[in-house]
Amino acid sequence: MVILITGGARSGKSTFAEGFYKDRKDVVYIATSKISDKEMEERVMLHQKSRPSYWRTYEGNYSLISALGEEKNYLLDCITILTSNIMFDMTKDEEFIGYQLQQKVEDKIYKELYTLIKAIENKKHNLVLVTNEVGYSLVPDNHISRVFRDIQGRINQKIAALSHEVYLVCCGIPVKIK
Repeated sequence: MVILITGGARSGKSTFAEGFYKDRKDVVYIATSKISDKEMEERVMLHQKSRPSYWRTYEGNYSLISALGEEKNYLLDCITILTSNIMFDMTKDEEFIGYQLQQKVEDKIYKELYTLIKAIENKKHNLVLVTNEVGYSLVPDNHISRVFRDIQGRINQKIAALSHEVYLVCCGIPVKIK
């Protein structure tokens, strides 16, 4: 079973996602954040405190299938940070990201997620993925932010198409949309 959970910032996505495995011990938490400053350090710490300490954690944005082990349940939080990290790694020296480079970034992100999803499905395991809905706000005022929004929107569409269930979380309330 592959489940995608989307919603805005601080909508309750992660709490809802963790709830799928609340009584399970055989869980791997795939963390995509990189600690780059004090704020991110605190955010990561809060996420760590919100989940059981006996869940195994895999940290990374690449080779996500390396997270697979004997456990049957996986939670990736979050696709949006994964997208941001891969996009930055591939475009950090660029002031303008043309369509060819955008496509390469999107292809790399999709390949990481697709490979993980298919490996989980082949083992008949479970995967919950968390992502942000980035299209409900104002159009960003700069090129790099617009590119990110566009890539993230297309990635969300592709992953939703691969998922068995999709939930939108708003104000802490999940709504099943697929």
